[in-house]
Amino acid sequence: MTESAGDFAGASSRSTKHNPRLDEELEHETQGMMKAERATRAHEWREVEPVAEGQPDIDTDPAGTLVGGTPVGMTESAVVARAELARWLTRQPFPGTREDLVEAARDHRAPDAVVAELERLPEGETFERIGDVTRALGYPTETGPGPGADGP
Repeated sequence: MTESAGDFAGASSRSTKHNPRLDEELEHETQGMMKAERATRAHEWREVEPVAEGQPDIDTDPAGTLVGGTPVGMTESAVVARAELARWLTRQPFPGTREDLVEAARDHRAPDAVVAELERLPEGETFERIGDVTRALGYPTETGPGPGADGP
């Protein structure tokens, strides 16, 4: 065996940490990503849960309007506000008081605007779900306007 240009004769450009079969397997796994220039597989646990049968598809249009998902009796801004509140509150603080919800939002590092909204909730009440929170803040829901809403 002879050396030339710093390589030993018979050495390949393959990894020395794996055997040739495993190198080919790893190369095959990454071919799709290299050609597509993005991940070609998703982990099942990371996939979005499908919409239930009979439920409207809720999607966000790049222009900023909701498509196919504004329930009767709600406005687009109410849907966005409820979604933003729900984004920062998990099921854990429910049922809970205003203080429980504010603390949970802060634990999840919610933006100041969300925390300020939750701090507007009335003291001494227990909220069972996010719908109760949005109604108490005056946003309309599918079942009607909240107590703080203006109009019918």
